Amino acid sequence: MLLLEPNRMLPVSRLVTAVWDEDPPATAPHQVRKAIADLRRRIPGGSEILVTEGPGYRAVVTDTQLDLAEFDARLRTAKEALAAGDPPRAVDALQSSLALCRGPLLSGESGPVIETASVMLEERRMAAAEQLFDLRLSRGEAAELVVDLRGLVHQHPLREALRGQLMLALYRSGQQAAALEEYAKVRELLVEELGIDPGPQLTKLYEGILQESPELAAVPQPSLAPALLSVPAENKAPSTLPHDLADFTGRDRELQKILRYARQEDGQATHIVAIDGMGGSGKTTLAVRAAHRLAAAYPDGQVHIDLRGYTPAEQPITTGAALATLLRTMGVPSSGQQLPEDVDGRAALWRATMKGKRVLLLVDNATDTGTILHLLPASPGCLVLVTSRARLVDLDGAEWISIGLMSPEESAALIEDTLGGQRVSAEPEAAAELARLCGYLPLALRIATARLRNRPRWTLAYLVERLRDETRRLDELSLGERSIAATLRLSYQALDEESRTAFRTLALHPGGDIDVYSAAALLGMDTRDAEDAVERLLDVHLVLQPEIGLYTFHDLVRSFVQSLRGEPTARGDEAAVERLLDYYLTATEAACKILFPGRRHRPTGIPASTAQLPDFTDTERTQAWFSREHPVLLSLVTLAERVGYDRHAVCLARNLVFQLNARGHLQEFTELCRLAVTAARRLGDLDLLGVSLSNLGVACWKLGRYDEGVKVAEEGRDVAARLGDRHTQAHSESTLGLYKSLLGRFPEALAHLQWAISCERELDSPRAEAESLTALSTLYEQYGKHQEAAQAARRAVELAQQLERRGIELVALTDLAFAQVGLGEYAAADQTLSFARELCDESMDQGHVAMALALSADVAQRLDRPGQSTGFADRALSLAQTGSSPLRQAKVENMIGRVLQRRQEYASALALHSSAYELASSVGYRVEEAYALDGLAKAAEALGDEPWAIEHAGLAEELFKAMDVPPNARRT
Repeated sequence: MLLLEPNRMLPVSRLVTAVWDEDPPATAPHQVRKAIADLRRRIPGGSEILVTEGPGYRAVVTDTQLDLAEFDARLRTAKEALAAGDPPRAVDALQSSLALCRGPLLSGESGPVIETASVMLEERRMAAAEQLFDLRLSRGEAAELVVDLRGLVHQHPLREALRGQLMLALYRSGQQAAALEEYAKVRELLVEELGIDPGPQLTKLYEGILQESPELAAVPQPSLAPALLSVPAENKAPSTLPHDLADFTGRDRELQKILRYARQEDGQATHIVAIDGMGGSGKTTLAVRAAHRLAAAYPDGQVHIDLRGYTPAEQPITTGAALATLLRTMGVPSSGQQLPEDVDGRAALWRATMKGKRVLLLVDNATDTGTILHLLPASPGCLVLVTSRARLVDLDGAEWISIGLMSPEESAALIEDTLGGQRVSAEPEAAAELARLCGYLPLALRIATARLRNRPRWTLAYLVERLRDETRRLDELSLGERSIAATLRLSYQALDEESRTAFRTLALHPGGDIDVYSAAALLGMDTRDAEDAVERLLDVHLVLQPEIGLYTFHDLVRSFVQSLRGEPTARGDEAAVERLLDYYLTATEAACKILFPGRRHRPTGIPASTAQLPDFTDTERTQAWFSREHPVLLSLVTLAERVGYDRHAVCLARNLVFQLNARGHLQEFTELCRLAVTAARRLGDLDLLGVSLSNLGVACWKLGRYDEGVKVAEEGRDVAARLGDRHTQAHSESTLGLYKSLLGRFPEALAHLQWAISCERELDSPRAEAESLTALSTLYEQYGKHQEAAQAARRAVELAQQLERRGIELVALTDLAFAQVGLGEYAAADQTLSFARELCDESMDQGHVAMALALSADVAQRLDRPGQSTGFADRALSLAQTGSSPLRQAKVENMIGRVLQRRQEYASALALHSSAYELASSVGYRVEEAYALDGLAKAAEALGDEPWAIEHAGLAEELFKAMDVPPNARRT
């Protein structure tokens, strides 16, 4: 809704209506705000794009950021061009505006408001299309418009303007009967559907065609006149183009680019358009479609030749043979003295034959530039379309078009066109997964849909299930002579031996993007040579390049590589994997030194990699590297454990969990810690086991798995004590203090934390001491000992600032503000929280940010700033409920619940305390469980439910007494 009316403020009430129409739930405004907060977090720079303004929100976007705005801008350009008497510029503007449309508008959305907007947008698109066809018809185009017009008429059979344009294009193409037939079709349809006859304009056009009115004749195209004069009347122009697919789908942008370039008349040279892409991407299909669209502009012939550069079981045809084929096609006899024996002689005869002619030449499956150069006509009126899997970079003067994979929308359209809308609409989710499993590769999609057409009893879901087995996926994508595996094998066999080895070796990378550093490590060479090797694979489209310096494998290509492995490659594969693991271990060690400078260094027992490392000179670059490599690193730990490199698995996991913990990826954090503990047990290395147990203890705490966490922390402490490792022993004691604090066993927790802090101070471990001090401050605050809580928090803030550890500083400042609130020092707490909020950004654990904002809402309310309090509360809840641990979510919901009770919004407060109780009780967070029960009791009392209030107040009091929290120490 915001993007439909960009740069305008839309009130929340209007957004609610758009989503729920006339029956919104009571929580609708809150859900809208939550959705806005979620979008702000997910969209890069979201807070600048989605801004709060008065009672609503506004999407701040430019014309280049929003396709709808760009569509409008290009339509304005077309209007201005027509007003200035410049129809060619108007045509370009309209074509570029329509090229932005890549599928049904607002597909998948619903609701009256959205549906109305979708209809309006579709009407604007069709109006632009009709204007474009009018302009092109007025310029003398006809035959090349028929296919597009038929497609739109099929989609909109009752639009009389479109039908009239189709009739006119057919008539001007010499198809009078077909034009009259179109009129009969639309007349029958209008009578049957609407009970009316065609309008007067369409009827007049019909009569003109019937009478062959001179007024309907096309305007001559001056650029074609000389060519038409050069064709001898007795010679019939050859046309050997392959069949144009009736269900050609997608590639609109690329097709329009070819057509625009081909129609540029400079009169100086033959136009060359070279299309490259991976095998199966639809290069030939696109070239054939373009050739048919352009055929009328080349009356002296439309010639196709397949050089068989990538044809199974066939050798590429030679340059001499290609020239002989073309000369015969153009009517030159191959016997007697007509055809020279040598290549240069044939090339000269070819150029002479083509002199003064306008011919379209489609050269398919080319492998080298040399052959192409011999086939180029000398006549400036010709067009040459070339397809090749490799980019022929030395083909000078060519307009290059590289085609990649189809978009999900184009893939969906292809599946629907080939299988039929009814079959696809019955299984939309299976159709989407089919496209994904086919890797959005046109050949794979056509093979899959052909199999489904040939097996009518198969459902889409059944074929999807077969394709999910990666070991058999390529076997499934084979039908007759068409096969994805065979297509890729031809590309592979065209490589030299060095490139084949590089191709197989790079595919050992566990997934995600491959940069030049990891490529160099895998290949055992320096980064420059590795980049050259990968770029050679990129040239033949066996790897993809999502951005400069990064490479990746298509899923089907990666599956194909597995078929190339075996006993001959096993030793080399193992060595490459070890080099990759060594590289990433060394790189993560270096990155952790930058990002976590207070971390205790532990020897890995593995020699450092000699491979070149990325630039880790500053925190920002290092953090960006870690974020980009995140999925790769997770896969590498699993790979190391699977292939028996347990020491690599443990040490890589140790480096990675620091990052996962800092970014709040708690589930991944826990899974990695479990894997590391298992691998360390297999190794029998107590030192690595102790570290892994320590990390697992932290993970259990963050996910609320306290029973498991206490056992893990106790085992970790005992292992550390056996090793004499006081650092890990202190960390385990601190973790036990956290657990027992959450379980309400405050005296035991205090003893653990005090021992840990004393030990950490003695060991001069300031980062660990700061973290333990924040836990101690929280414990004191729960006890009601606010002076002690403030003292511990201030010391933690001081250490965090010395270490420049912003995450710890945020937690410590929030703890200090809690203590100041407990002391009644609200102005001081407000200032402390302002410092805390300055630290909040996307790099922070969002649970910590939510806590700071929730307390800010509490303090702002106490200082009589209700508007600010509401804003803080909404943001805190949004973060806590979408990106936080159960512990922090429960605490935040209880805090905001108390804020709402002070605002006398008792029903909303009741809902938050209920949620907090469910979360806290599910993980055994006893203190917040007690506060949730207390909040429920007070809200119920205010709402008049006295029995319920008494029951819950009693349960809360039991918990508070069990934890020895006196009434004067409890939060209100």
